[in-house]
Amino acid sequence: MKKIMLFCTMFIMLAGCGKEEDIPQMLNVDLAVNPIQGEMKEPVKFQAKVAYGDEKVKDADDVSFEIWLANSDDHDKIAAKHKGNGIYEIEKTFDEEGTYYVYAHVTARDMHSMPKEEFVIGKPSPPEQNDGNKEMDEMDDMNEKDMN
Repeated sequence: MKKIMLFCTMFIMLAGCGKEEDIPQMLNVDLAVNPIQGEMKEPVKFQAKVAYGDEKVKDADDVSFEIWLANSDDHDKIAAKHKGNGIYEIEKTFDEEGTYYVYAHVTARDMHSMPKEEFVIGKPSPPEQNDGNKEMDEMDDMNEKDMN
């Protein structure tokens, strides 16, 4: 009986030891804005370096940049091109000064990542108080009304 128990225990322990490849990796997205302090009508480069663990992702399902001026409801969403080595980028010029925000929307390996950066064109404008999340503000407003 002890031998059977020992054999079963060893079998269970060995079954739990899988290859390192079986361990899920994280989707890592490094978002860069260059320059972080730009000028009107000068190009700004938006770059997302995408990796799955140590692997550079060259075949992401979707990489796009959502860009908007602080406190504006008008958001531009622009698809990025793969430039090689897991780097996706776009360039954009701006006709209006102020504080801007960008989300990199990245979907790859059945995961989604949305890093965010703030940047300024010309003179900064007042930053967003709601962190750019209009839906959360609307929910907060509804909750306040319910409490009153």
